[in-house]
Amino acid sequence: MQEAIILVGGKGTRLRPLTNHTPKPLLGVAGSSFIRHQVAKLMDAGVEHLVFATSYLAGLFEEEFRGFSRDLDISYAVEEVPLGTGGAIRNAGRLLRGPADAPVLVLNGDILSGVDLRGVLAYHEANAADVTLHLTRVADPRAFGLVPTDGSGRVLSFLEKPKTQEECVTDQINAGCYVFRRSVLDAIPGDREVSVEQETFPRLVADGGRVFGHTTGDYWRDLGTPLAFVQGSADLVTGRATSPLVGPPAEALVHPTATVHPSARVTGGSTVGPYAVVGPRVVVDRSIIGAHVTVGEGARIHESVVDHDSSIGNESFLREVVVGCHAHVGAENELPAQLRLSCGIRIPSQGVRVSGTAAACLTAH
Repeated sequence: MQEAIILVGGKGTRLRPLTNHTPKPLLGVAGSSFIRHQVAKLMDAGVEHLVFATSYLAGLFEEEFRGFSRDLDISYAVEEVPLGTGGAIRNAGRLLRGPADAPVLVLNGDILSGVDLRGVLAYHEANAADVTLHLTRVADPRAFGLVPTDGSGRVLSFLEKPKTQEECVTDQINAGCYVFRRSVLDAIPGDREVSVEQETFPRLVADGGRVFGHTTGDYWRDLGTPLAFVQGSADLVTGRATSPLVGPPAEALVHPTATVHPSARVTGGSTVGPYAVVGPRVVVDRSIIGAHVTVGEGARIHESVVDHDSSIGNESFLREVVVGCHAHVGAENELPAQLRLSCGIRIPSQGVRVSGTAAACLTAH
């Protein structure tokens, strides 16, 4: 039986306010919760038993998969206190059923990846590895810890984020997908906070453990920030990234119950959720429009997220903006990039503008 663990315990603070009420892996991406894309990928790789390593709003994961009757057995390991990546893996490992030498797939719950999981498993078995890490190459590795390997793929060390270009001895970084030998996973302390990159993996390397890096050029994106989250969703819709749950590449994914005016343009891999209404002359580009959202005439929304039950007024302009649920943006607002609107907030017409307006001042002078 092939088993896997998905790490879904984080609070997703960089995606607030979207994660104020929903764990990051349960946010909608390309028409489904992101976690369902990962589950589908694991099932395609032959996984039969999956353990969710949960903490934040843990009960919502059980709600999401209640009645899930496909050929997958799901268990839930709740983290009562912060245990770090390693501690969370070990905590979830208590629920595994395989023998000591069985391979266990482990995925970070916020990474969109095109890696062939069967290929990673085969590489792990071929090298008789204790741990195999999927590594990816990035153009600028200074924002990441580095993982250099030798000519055979064996990991040499785990380096902190480089401060200078000279310290960039490799462009390989940890891509958030691992295969553990079950016995190695079981040896991780499960009663305290443990970092796999700073403690577990370096110790294995120092002790002569067989730690290998499987380096590929497959699609990879960390969905931890609003812009990356939007881009990942768009990439799934347009076919740059793939998921068993997404059909052929398209310019947009519009729910059958949504209403989009014929003069509106929904492009760039945008998604429009259930019962949303997109009005005349609206432009929605590379954005996520949630369920029961209303977008007024002439509004323009670029690389933004509008959460469920919100409304955007006529002629308003949003670029790289996150609008929380049950919010209202009045007409003719012009919201600056990186702005995040809290759930339930109300902005009056022309309440926020980057450029000036010719509207008359209402105050007597």
